[in-house]
Amino acid sequence: MTNEPRTDVGTPTPDELREQVERTRDELGQTVEALAGKADVRAQAKEKAAAVRERAAEKTAQVADQIRGRTQHAAQLVKDTTPEPVLDKAGQVARMARANRKPLLVVGAALVVFLLVRRGRGRR
Repeated sequence: MTNEPRTDVGTPTPDELREQVERTRDELGQTVEALAGKADVRAQAKEKAAAVRERAAEKTAQVADQIRGRTQHAAQLVKDTTPEPVLDKAGQVARMARANRKPLLVVGAALVVFLLVRRGRGRR
């Protein structure tokens, strides 16, 4: 408030009235903004959708971590329980497949075409 003396014991000065009016305007403006925010259904829907997306992303990451852990555990279990000669043979086959990718792709594509043709003829 100001340092000007009051004109009467209960009557505020014009400066005090101006300050009070200004405070009331500020409060009213804040109230109107809050009400407008509550009435803005589109903005509320966007906020809720963003929250749902965030929760879904967190849950997806959590499930992916669980799957990754189980997959690594299963791979280790297979590796531990598979006899050494079988692991050696599988390694040789994998190396051969990597070295001969083009012929394997051609054979795979031919097999797919053959199966599709055979399936198509079987439906007639």
